[in-house]
Amino acid sequence: MTKEQLLNQITAALDADLAVLATAARFAHEAATHEECIPDNKYDTTALEASYVAQGQANRAQEIRMALESYRVLALREFDDETPIRLTALVILEDEDGEARRVFLGPEAGGLKIADGEGEIVVITPQSPLGRVLLGKVVGDQLQAGMGGTRKTFTVVEVC
Repeated sequence: MTKEQLLNQITAALDADLAVLATAARFAHEAATHEECIPDNKYDTTALEASYVAQGQANRAQEIRMALESYRVLALREFDDETPIRLTALVILEDEDGEARRVFLGPEAGGLKIADGEGEIVVITPQSPLGRVLLGKVVGDQLQAGMGGTRKTFTVVEVC
């Protein structure tokens, strides 16, 4: 998968998430303001709880809108073996067991997984622990990521 195709898939996934959240937020808002949610007494918090759900979904929808805007204006960079890793790098890492893992360093939407014929690509951000460690590395460099007993050593195999 090319980085252009990856970028298109990321924005498509974010668009789909935004549509689902917008609908859910609308339903939660309707539930919070529905006449059946009017409190019967001072201990009835049904409407209040529904409004919290609606607000949380609206906040998440706004985060997705901001992520979409970041990806729509994102300029993809080309990398070679000596170019330090930075935003828009598609990186192949190999752990000490020889297992490969692909990550894309994006501005937002960390944790998003994009599947293709070769497996999955995980979006990470420069603010994530792995993203911070990757910044500035080049092909052949080793790095450690993880916490405590789950720390692993990775080798940067390819950057494009």
